[in-house]
Amino acid sequence: MNSRKHNALTSLLLTIIIGAGLAACSSPAKLPRLANDAVIVAFGDSLTFGTGAEPMQSYPAVLEQMIGWRVVNAGVPGEVTGEGLSRLSEILERDKPALLLLCHGGNDHLRRLNQQQSANNIREMIRLARDRGVAVLLIAVPAPGLSLSPSPMYREIAKELSMPLEEKILSEVLADASLKSDLIHPNAAGYHRMAESVAALLKKSGAID
Repeated sequence: MNSRKHNALTSLLLTIIIGAGLAACSSPAKLPRLANDAVIVAFGDSLTFGTGAEPMQSYPAVLEQMIGWRVVNAGVPGEVTGEGLSRLSEILERDKPALLLLCHGGNDHLRRLNQQQSANNIREMIRLARDRGVAVLLIAVPAPGLSLSPSPMYREIAKELSMPLEEKILSEVLADASLKSDLIHPNAAGYHRMAESVAALLKKSGAID
């Protein structure tokens, strides 16, 4: 084999290997397939509750209409992760979900609470759910600032615990004035966009078709 052919073959193999690696990195962690009668709980603060829109325009309500599974809205405006951790066990016992959509930490950012403690509270929420056999999908909340970039703690937690993460949607929504009701909350169109992204991730992760 001459050097030109050898170099071409080497480049092709490298391209295939790198492409496969990138594809693997971009594939979300898998979730168990949801049974037809499974319950989903959306747990969080005002971003889950739907502040800035009507109740039926919240992302859990829109998601329920999109996917056909029952989605319980367990959002409490103003809640911080420590309060959410205290509340979660009761919600899990009450609703007995198969899947938890966890979107928490925004108020910790706003109140400048210790981010390591916030991350530990989120990890403990995930542990509580998993100990009950409940799968978890994590939704990142952007850190305050002009860039509205996702707080890195969510990616770290998702990687550490091998779980699906919706990292970008809230940053994208809150960076678009047409999708916001105020500086920190989506409007109805923004929550609809959020529901679309969560539904897409549920499909990619294998929870639904």
